[in-house]
Amino acid sequence: MRVVEFIVIWGLVAIASAGIAALVAGLRNRDHSAWAAWCFVFPPLLLILIFLPRNRGPKRRRPTLDEEDAHEHA
Repeated sequence: MRVVEFIVIWGLVAIASAGIAALVAGLRNRDHSAWAAWCFVFPPLLLILIFLPRNRGPKRRRPTLDEEDAHEHA
């Protein structure tokens, strides 16, 4: 029964860490989806994100599929 409790607690911590990481990454002008995914897999990464400085300049984003196609055909 202890194993099941551990799995449930780890799952709740992973979900909470991913949600908090998405919020913090958005506030720090970083890629929120990547940070949420990595913090879900390895929750202690949230501590690293908290101590990273805020990115200056425009928010980075991945190009859309249409933008990638236009770039390939140009």
